[in-house]
Amino acid sequence: MTRRDPSPVGGRLVVLAGGLLLAAALVAGAAWVVSNRSIERPGTATTPPSVAAEPVETLPESTTTSLAETTTTVPLHAARVGLAHGSTVGLTMFRGNPTRTFYGTGPVPAEAPEVLWTYPEQPMCGLSTVGGETTQWCGSGWTGQPAVWVRPDGVTEVVFGAYDKAVHFVNASTGEDTRPPFPTGDIIKGSVTIDPDGYPLLYTGSRDNKLRIIALDRETPTELWSLDASAVPGVWNDDWDGNPVVVDDVLYEGGENGWFFAIRLNRQVDGVVSVDPEILVEMPGYDDELLATVGRNVSIESSVAYFDGRVYFANSGGRVVGVDVSEAASGEAPIVFDYWAGDDIDATVVIDAEGMLYVAVEQERKNERSAEVGQLVKLDPYADGDPRVWGVAVTAEVGDGGIWATPALHGGHVYVPTHTGRLLAVDADTGEVTWEDEVGPHAWSSAVVVDGVLMVATCEVPELRAYRLDDPARPEAMWTVTDPADGCIESTPAVWEGRLYVGSRDGHLRAYGAPGAG
Repeated sequence: MTRRDPSPVGGRLVVLAGGLLLAAALVAGAAWVVSNRSIERPGTATTPPSVAAEPVETLPESTTTSLAETTTTVPLHAARVGLAHGSTVGLTMFRGNPTRTFYGTGPVPAEAPEVLWTYPEQPMCGLSTVGGETTQWCGSGWTGQPAVWVRPDGVTEVVFGAYDKAVHFVNASTGEDTRPPFPTGDIIKGSVTIDPDGYPLLYTGSRDNKLRIIALDRETPTELWSLDASAVPGVWNDDWDGNPVVVDDVLYEGGENGWFFAIRLNRQVDGVVSVDPEILVEMPGYDDELLATVGRNVSIESSVAYFDGRVYFANSGGRVVGVDVSEAASGEAPIVFDYWAGDDIDATVVIDAEGMLYVAVEQERKNERSAEVGQLVKLDPYADGDPRVWGVAVTAEVGDGGIWATPALHGGHVYVPTHTGRLLAVDADTGEVTWEDEVGPHAWSSAVVVDGVLMVATCEVPELRAYRLDDPARPEAMWTVTDPADGCIESTPAVWEGRLYVGSRDGHLRAYGAPGAG
């Protein structure tokens, strides 16, 4: 199982109870299910109106958000790689845009930053049960990157999910609550998404089996819709760790049940924001061949990525899948790319301006395929032959090796920390490792690059490190600050207007800024 023919070779229509219409396309001997649950309604607004909704009188500490005045979303193409997505001002999703290549804004502090505030006073902790074993979780973990956005009332708000089973809303300047936390039924491991097109909406998953859409223009955050992972016959478990991405009114998401979804939102504003979701595509990211090869651990924990009408996702079975979603509205979503890397992939696929894929792979199974492919891999999804451009081995003789962090792209290089504690700079064209540093084991936090500065958070000794990238091939140490956390930093930092916001397993989220900026 290396690269399989992604072209559909047959199809059939099946009507299930309740009138549910499923189109099951047989792909390389596997049944991939595509559905269109309702008919597209003419006249439904898919971009915000040119005139903002009636404004809600707010103060900086207000708990409501009115609709921002926005413009039509520019279709995503190569020129948008590395830039913010949509009309909402901010870092609205994990890695900032649908190609997962926007990391925030500067200026980055020239000297070691200091803690400006710590949220909250008491640690954010919760009990969660898996397989009959109950464990206390504190703070935020992998991926855990906060979203940061500028609300229509001018307040910059930091929004994140945490292990206390809630989504939190914090004033970026003061570290105080801007709204009441939104409770869920279990811990939140992933990163939240703020609507990129100016609608006052938040998208998030939780370990309580639900993917939610939450309105932010009410007095308190209000759930408008949810999708339970048990709605499809998935495998493994029912968490939602991946970060949703929204492009042209369609939300794309993968679940730990192993299934991929494309959901038309039908967002509207008539006094208050509303949605009328319809599932356009639902398909398993696995097939019988993969299950027979690696077993039932085929969950989608990575976040989906989007580029020019294609969505890419990877799963814990090591499968990288590209789906053509250009006709998803009509229930058609053929698989156009299919590659097996051999081992668990939890990191998110990253896409460059040429449409090339950068994939970070764990080393747990230590099978022959994993050794052949490598743990940091560049793939050409448009190639006629073998799509593997290069691969870098990131192994461990004892215990797990490989990579949990999502790669960062800058200046023709790839930057990524590894599970064994190597921070790598890799030439994006050749795959040559041009530089590395030791950052300590369990380095799951993804590196970010802003203003030509590479920043990474560490775990064994909780630190934030910065490196100048005057020469992208050879980063130079710039500053290091020891985090006061008594716990590992697994979460990815959010960088906005020169401040760094990052959560820790000690139960808190902290804001860092230039000395004296508080």
